Amino acid sequence: MAAWQLGDPLPAPRPPQGNYVPAVRAGDLLFLSGAGPALPEGGWVLGKIGSGGLDLAEARAAARLTGLQLLAAMQAELGELDRVERVVKVFGMVNCAPGFTATPQVIDGCSDVLVEVLGDRGRGARSAVGLAELPIGIAVEIEAVVQVRAR
Repeated sequence: MAAWQLGDPLPAPRPPQGNYVPAVRAGDLLFLSGAGPALPEGGWVLGKIGSGGLDLAEARAAARLTGLQLLAAMQAELGELDRVERVVKVFGMVNCAPGFTATPQVIDGCSDVLVEVLGDRGRGARSAVGLAELPIGIAVEIEAVVQVRAR
């Protein structure tokens, strides 16, 4: 799989995997539902990080793919990323084995791509937690809240 580069088109946002919407606007805030590491050729990055599962580099790459999905959802909802005033909060969940404690380094994959695309507007508050399981076995799930400008 070729790495996404600044200037490349964003991937198509994946449709919701349940009874919810990808984004909800409340005033000048846009709440983005949890997104997963969607592969360009279809499917998802699956697996547990640590203890013989995915390694840190693979997990960071999964978080980067998830960040691209969040950006695609922002663009789909707002029409253009220039309307993003700033990322307010990112909440990253890592599907990890007991004892894996590098969850912040995994979610850096998402944070890095948000900053690459949005500059300092992409840097916000953040949490990164490890969980025993995620839906369908995806490696990471990340949600975000962004502040947006009116048209």
